[in-house]
Order: sequence, then structure tokens, then C-alpha cells
Amino acid sequence: MKHFNCLVAVLVGVLLVSGTALAHKVNLFAYVERGTVFTESYFPDGRAVEKGTVLVYDSKNRQILEGKTDTQGMFSFDIPKIDALTIVIDAGMGHKNKFKLKKADVEAGK
Repeated sequence: MKHFNCLVAVLVGVLLVSGTALAHKVNLFAYVERGTVFTESYFPDGRAVEKGTVLVYDSKNRQILEGKTDTQGMFSFDIPKIDALTIVIDAGMGHKNKFKLKKADVEAGK
């Protein structure tokens, strides 16, 4: 019986922690087309991230761009340079994620 109680306690703890982690999830997708990088940001329930802060870093982790998503969760910008790019979305209240574009993908999309 003691082992059963421990197992139940562990399962309850795992469920509580996983629910908290899911609550802070935000999705970010990025692609390059005709010299422009396009990003889409949305929550797991499909709602767009409105006015989320988008930060763009180069391969040396230097911030090279900052902007805000629109009402559809979109943000786009001209390719700042041919390099690997890390794009970060900060939707507030701990909702944060990043997407990495390889240098080859950036170059192919110019």
C-alpha cells in the first residue's frame, strides 16, 4: 500500500508540472522567401500572438533586429545578412520560444 501511495503522489506531481509547462508554450515558425524572413507565432490553442516581441540574433549571438507581431501573429523582415539566424518570440508572462534558420536556408531564400 505504501508503494501505491508513492506512485499516486509521483503521478500527481508529474501531471501538475506538465500542465504548468504547457501553459507557457508558444509556437514559432520561420521561413525565408524572396529575400524576406517570415515568422508566425501562435499559442497551442491556435490563437495568434498579438504584439509579441520578436528578437533576431546572428550566429555570434548578437541581436541584429527587433520587432512586434501583428494581430495575426506575423512578423517579417528583409534578410539582414547571410548568416545563421536565431529568432526569438516573447509573448509575455513566460511565453517564449525560438526558431533557428540555418545559413544555407537564409542564403537559399534570398
